[in-house]
Amino acid sequence: MGTLDYLLQGFGTALVWYNILFAFVGVLIGTAVGVLPGIGPMSGVALLIPVTASITGGLPPEQAATSAIILLAGVYYGAMYGGSTTSILLNTPGESSSVVTTLDGYQMAKKGRAGSALSIAAIGSFVAGIFTLIALIVMAKPLSNVALKFGPAEYFSLMLLGLGAVSGLAGKSVTKALIMTVSGLLLGTIGIDNVSGIARFTFDVPWLYQGIEFLTIAVGLFAVGEVFKTILEKEEEDGEIARINNMLPSKEEFKESAAPIARGSILGFFVGILPGAGATLASFFSYLLEKKVSKNPSKFGTGAIAGVAGPESANNAASGGAMIPLLTLGIPGSGTTAILMGALMMYNVQPGPLLFEDHPQVAWGLIASMFIGNLMLLILNLPLVKVFAKIIETPKKYLIPMIIAISIFGVYAVQVSTYDLLLLLACGVLGYFLSKNDYPIAPLVLGLVLGPMIENNLRRALTISNGDYTVFLSRPISLIFLIITLLWLVVPFLMKRRGKEVIINVEG
Repeated sequence: MGTLDYLLQGFGTALVWYNILFAFVGVLIGTAVGVLPGIGPMSGVALLIPVTASITGGLPPEQAATSAIILLAGVYYGAMYGGSTTSILLNTPGESSSVVTTLDGYQMAKKGRAGSALSIAAIGSFVAGIFTLIALIVMAKPLSNVALKFGPAEYFSLMLLGLGAVSGLAGKSVTKALIMTVSGLLLGTIGIDNVSGIARFTFDVPWLYQGIEFLTIAVGLFAVGEVFKTILEKEEEDGEIARINNMLPSKEEFKESAAPIARGSILGFFVGILPGAGATLASFFSYLLEKKVSKNPSKFGTGAIAGVAGPESANNAASGGAMIPLLTLGIPGSGTTAILMGALMMYNVQPGPLLFEDHPQVAWGLIASMFIGNLMLLILNLPLVKVFAKIIETPKKYLIPMIIAISIFGVYAVQVSTYDLLLLLACGVLGYFLSKNDYPIAPLVLGLVLGPMIENNLRRALTISNGDYTVFLSRPISLIFLIITLLWLVVPFLMKRRGKEVIINVEG
């Protein structure tokens, strides 16, 4: 069967009525998640995993996995759309990859061009989403064929690269990011060892034998941590919402934003493929690129439409690009894709080179649903811009109980354990103190998800080579990954030594 046949089968799966509904609900919730400051795609996806598990409970395993991942992926790329709304209207980024959009988007809104900015953000996101999907279809199969040639040594080095990339580019301090990565890896060792059957770090507590559930940690650190932050820190009152006058951009604005959308889509896609780079980095690079190529760079920061079109296209393209290493190599490129990977594994679907062979329904159904989801987002976002602007006004006193209720219900539904609820609250307090002291949380979640896989591949590689550690250096692909990992960690350190600050927040 050719790629086109598989894609048509994927559309057959995605166009089943309940999968269309799942895609619609996913993108709708995703947009709301993006609009609400502080929740972000990671928390949104983590919160919804248990909800999808209970909704898809009656379906056969393969269908349940497909429907669940369609909904969760919808939340992921929907949040990338929604994040621009608050950035433009309120100067408040809905999630980290929309930080750059505030620079020109809010200035446009203050000049009464909010409608143009929001429309261009939606159109740019749509174009980037479609471009990414075409690239995903073209590259997914060849990449998974290359990945089939990977042995345990290559996988170990590749996963190390994923961890190193997030650690090297997260927060203001590389040291703090590395501390968080190692903490995640240590948490991943708790439980009964798969190979020897020996209990590790369980302190004879039966509850710890099955290991620590990544969902409890993720929801606790992100969602509940944000709740504690809101309660404990009396934040300043939100800014005035700018008036939305003309809803569609002028011909001149369309002309000005066409090239930035194209550049942002291409740049974002390739940045998204890099493990750990993420949408924040893509939008950051895109803004710098637009300023560089602009004939009038002084316009940036005062309401240049290219400063909205480029970064918004880039962060959407990056979220699609991050799906490639997840689906073809089994390597999550960002915190959100790490949570998506955990969700797939809950359904006994292992992302990686064999995904397209063993579970074509899941892989191609997801790709086809992303086409449909992107179209839904465009149709949703243009008329509903004014409605979503109202979500911003939700009082915190209603928002906080909702987040707590969803968090507790979500974790209890999956684990059915009061110990997990206590861990959830403890992680919430910990998440608050970590973010307050600028300890990035994404590397910890990534370490927890990748830790057991790194350990298994390390053991397998050493078993094959009879304990010879040079196996990681003697295999060319493995050596290349290790060198890139080293550079990823050393370059920011050297830049700091020269007095340059490296502040790139990896969230999306």
